[in-house]
Amino acid sequence: MGENARRKYVRFLLFEKTLTEAEILSGFFGVASKKDCVFDLFFGTDYHSHLGTRRAGMAVFGEKGFDRAIHNIENSPFRTKFERDFEEMKGHIGIGCISDNEPQPLLVRSHLGNFAIATVGRINNADQLVREAFACGKTHFLEMSGGSINATELVASLIDCGQNIPEGIRYAQERIDGSLSVLILTAEGIYAARDKLGRTPLVIGKKEGSFCVTFESFAYLNLGYEYMKELGPGEIDFVTPDGAEVIAPPGKEMKICTFLWVYYGNPASTYEGLNVEEMRYRCGNALARRDNICADSVAGLPDSGTAHAVGYANGSHLPLTRPFIKYTATWPRSFMPVNQKRRDLIAHMKLIPIASLIRGKRLVLIDDSLVRGTQMRGTADFLYKSGAKELHIRLACPPILYGCPYLNFSRSDSSLELIARRKIAALEGSDAEETVAPYTDPDSPQFAAMVEGIREELQFTSLKYHRLDDMIESTGMPACKFCTYCWNGKK
Repeated sequence: MGENARRKYVRFLLFEKTLTEAEILSGFFGVASKKDCVFDLFFGTDYHSHLGTRRAGMAVFGEKGFDRAIHNIENSPFRTKFERDFEEMKGHIGIGCISDNEPQPLLVRSHLGNFAIATVGRINNADQLVREAFACGKTHFLEMSGGSINATELVASLIDCGQNIPEGIRYAQERIDGSLSVLILTAEGIYAARDKLGRTPLVIGKKEGSFCVTFESFAYLNLGYEYMKELGPGEIDFVTPDGAEVIAPPGKEMKICTFLWVYYGNPASTYEGLNVEEMRYRCGNALARRDNICADSVAGLPDSGTAHAVGYANGSHLPLTRPFIKYTATWPRSFMPVNQKRRDLIAHMKLIPIASLIRGKRLVLIDDSLVRGTQMRGTADFLYKSGAKELHIRLACPPILYGCPYLNFSRSDSSLELIARRKIAALEGSDAEETVAPYTDPDSPQFAAMVEGIREELQFTSLKYHRLDDMIESTGMPACKFCTYCWNGKK
């Protein structure tokens, strides 16, 4: 083995154990304005705080060139950590990002010029891409404190393979197994690129003398912007203070994440013309149409279960109550912590019971989903100990049978972390992929047996899941536009 080859092999070994999966759950916001943009950038980025709890950053370009600030927000909210930067940063073009993993935006100097970059998505083949980068002469990547490579830096290195930024974005999206939406800040404007299959949203807003680009469409409303357009799948636009130019047209195929409406999208946001809150009302109503339960009241598990409960109550004519109140003043979102015990503890600590609305009552409790089952088991114990007579669980989506390979909200190290897959393994004596298909059919005896196993383990009085066909019908859009992989394994 030659010396150069040996060095490359050693570098590969150093990263092989620490970069098994580069993954991102984040949101971003960008502004191009004829005047200072920091006010809009600060608050527009802050409105994405529900999408990440660990890292946040802002980058601007102004008279003094590029300026950037990145902070850890695990123990303090975005606004608190960036108050000084808000006062000191100056620029007319900027991007901001809130992430649940790597620090970003990053500042990059390359043959394409100087730019700042922020990404949303997931990279499953990061190891392969790093090996190829080393083989092509890439000397190093900066290692993060957790021992992994910054996924956004890896994306930047792929973009640098192009002859220009749009060509580089296209190249990165084609090479990445997973998903990638990106904002790139240059001295002239912002390149905004939606994932090639549109798995996550990207919207442009406008007001006099200013344009913005955002993951969440509601983020610009209180800043005076109005809707201009939503980028199509794979579309690349160049946003300046004078407008938005289409650099690469959208593709025809779309696979937007359905969980945006079910769970992690903000209720005030609208994707592909469909508002999140309205969609949740429709799903709850569809659940009620297939139900005939006798109960005293219906309640939603805060936050995303609440809107589904409104729809269910309207459809069933059962009274809507709030038997517990979510205390959010100091508790972060429970799905973000990596440690499962901490996640479960936070979920429990946030809920404050109202005994008079629970004791002796037959409750219908609606949640957005059931992934591992540990949080819902704790909630059920909590309600029974508070005196609930019956507990009828209704879930706003089908059983989750596959970890998401495109985004991070339902990631799992093993399929057996998913409670539905554990029940299939118990029933079939195996967790082999070929045993799963019959359990995706809500009319099959296998599906009924799986649901009964989950109900028995979690000690619910009854348990029903939303049907996938009812869910898609509730959108009013063709099924082919949605990614439903986590429920039926279809890519």
